[in-house]
Amino acid sequence: MYWTATGAVLMALAVMLGAFGSHALQSRLDPYRMSVYERAAFYHFIHALGLLIVSVLPRIGVLTANAGAWVCGLLLVGVIFFSGSLYLLALTGVRTFGAITPIGGLSFIAAWILLAVALIRSASGRP
Repeated sequence: MYWTATGAVLMALAVMLGAFGSHALQSRLDPYRMSVYERAAFYHFIHALGLLIVSVLPRIGVLTANAGAWVCGLLLVGVIFFSGSLYLLALTGVRTFGAITPIGGLSFIAAWILLAVALIRSASGRP
């Protein structure tokens, strides 16, 4: 997968969904659902930016391509499950979608831990 392009697309989606939320949903959602939507957009934006940055690290030799692919894949899964479930919860009011959110959160955590381990190994000369 071309992770840099994926990161760029996710960033564009984050901006579009954030703008949609602030302009089209502000008067339609109650404060709780609006805060859920805003949280989804915030985590979407931060982790899309993370994916974009991590996708460049193998090209500059800081990270192996395999480790970079794993981190980017986990970040993508995190955005889909964490932010996606929160967007759905906010838009529909169906709280069952919140049960999916931790899968995305765990993916985010795993991605950042994997990145840290891979960077430490890379700095120590170990593959």
